[in-house]
Amino acid sequence: MPEAVLEDVQVNRSIVRLIKADITELEVDAFVFYAQPDLALGSGFGGAISVRGGPSIQKELDELGPLDTGQAVVSAAGKLNASHIVHAVGPRFNEADIEGKLRTTVANSLKAAEEVGVKRIALPAMGAGFYGVPLDLCARVTLDAIKSYLEGETEIQEVIICVIDRREFTPFEARLASLN
Repeated sequence: MPEAVLEDVQVNRSIVRLIKADITELEVDAFVFYAQPDLALGSGFGGAISVRGGPSIQKELDELGPLDTGQAVVSAAGKLNASHIVHAVGPRFNEADIEGKLRTTVANSLKAAEEVGVKRIALPAMGAGFYGVPLDLCARVTLDAIKSYLEGETEIQEVIICVIDRREFTPFEARLASLN
């Protein structure tokens, strides 16, 4: 069961919410997966997506990749609760212009989701796990990019930041409070 700790923050006509949960279990229209350029699901959350969602997801991805950093594509979510998965290739730790690339990745994820009719989407702490994007930078850039996107013309009604633990939660909580 997700733990919603902060009150929702309204940005334009949309809601931004922070929760602690397993993103692959959420009942949303779509969630974002921080993908490898070849779109192989691999291990970690990719493995969870593959096991829980079934082989149809990887089969669809095989036709959509490879992607460059900043790009995002949408696949069906197989047997998962979500209808879609947005596979976004973001920057890795110590890449040049990590902030700009992360901002582009977040914006392209939201745009790709909206193109398939997504109204409710969940994003993880983009790149903060295996790829080593510093959490403070991740929280600042991700939430700023979400706010900027939602201030434009959009049909997205809710953006959920879904983190896995208190270590990820804290910087997002502080940054989300500043969006008001």
